[in-house]
Amino acid sequence: MSDNWNVGSKSKSGLKKDKEFAILVGLIQQNQTEEQVNEYIDELAFLAQTAGAECKKIFIQKLNSPNPKTFIGSGKLLEIKDYIDRHEDINMVIFDDDLSGKQTAILEEALKVKIIDRSTLILDIFAERAQTAQAKTQVELAQMQYLLPRLRGLWTHLERQRGGIGMRGPGEQEIETDRRIVRDKISRLKKKLQKIDLQNSTRRKNRGELIRVALVGYTNAGKSTLMNLLTKSDVFAENKLFATLDTTVRKVVWGAMPFLLSDTVGFIRKLPHHLIESFKSTLDEVRESDILIHVIDIAHPAYEDQIITVNKTLKDLEVQEKPTLMVFNKIDLYRKKYYDDYLEQEIKDDIEREIQEKLKTTYECENIFVSAITGENIPELREQLTAMIKEQYQIRYPYHAKRW
Repeated sequence: MSDNWNVGSKSKSGLKKDKEFAILVGLIQQNQTEEQVNEYIDELAFLAQTAGAECKKIFIQKLNSPNPKTFIGSGKLLEIKDYIDRHEDINMVIFDDDLSGKQTAILEEALKVKIIDRSTLILDIFAERAQTAQAKTQVELAQMQYLLPRLRGLWTHLERQRGGIGMRGPGEQEIETDRRIVRDKISRLKKKLQKIDLQNSTRRKNRGELIRVALVGYTNAGKSTLMNLLTKSDVFAENKLFATLDTTVRKVVWGAMPFLLSDTVGFIRKLPHHLIESFKSTLDEVRESDILIHVIDIAHPAYEDQIITVNKTLKDLEVQEKPTLMVFNKIDLYRKKYYDDYLEQEIKDDIEREIQEKLKTTYECENIFVSAITGENIPELREQLTAMIKEQYQIRYPYHAKRW
């Protein structure tokens, strides 16, 4: 990853193909537990791996609030610097929270390596994964919006802005020119996105009056794998974060009952604000759906937190009242992780029934345990989904002569 984004450049974004080695840095702030921050760091390590970097060392510090200059304390900064000096292969430090332009510049000066925050890393992954014109435009817009307040910290040719004798003059005009270039680019990208959204809206209207089902969930929960299983298609699926960026829609016919099934971008904690705003149009497929299938990775130790993150996003999209089926995927991995090999099958079944009832009561939603890899309970999932789709058709066409 280059130190900045070149405005107007057509060169491909993304981490270099050569393996990069990184240090991860997290901060335990007020109202956060060590366990929570460790989960965030584990996710950050997975993000780094997805982007093509290898994590060599993790540093975590407890502070009431971030240092306004260096984000972390001076002692921890020296500790990180000492580690980098002793390990020449380290060329990047990734922070789990957003950094200001000033903090980035100070840290780069102190550590002499590339400094990246969580938002930059996610934007980089999105830039690498974007395939369609819409996704590319959305990512570029998010990058420009993220870059705008950080121009002073990122652009090395603006170092005359320190002030003082001999430092006045055209420098101030230069940074204003750069800001105007970025603002103009943002304006053009927004107009381009509006045009694409209009085309997509027309395309959705032309799909007829079929019931729409949308797969939603945390990133890497197995939505694309489940999509392939239900539609017998070949949607790209991979054990990495944000394998899917572009919404994929497939027409499915079960018996004589047709419906549309869409696979959407996964959600994640601490998703950059600009990225959420840019990708809202992608989530129109969720807004216009009739039924939601909320896919959850039950084998993940923090799956309940992931459910909260997804539900919050669905609430922001004002779709939380739609008929929803919670599909707890990767039950095969859950058993491997948490069941004793000598546990009797009857006891395992009782445990799972109790968990299912508890989840149903907690989230006030029907649920089912499946494995998209082994195909376990997929026929039962189809039965439940078929019943929900039939119900929606009956609501939409109460006097329709055709029986689905």
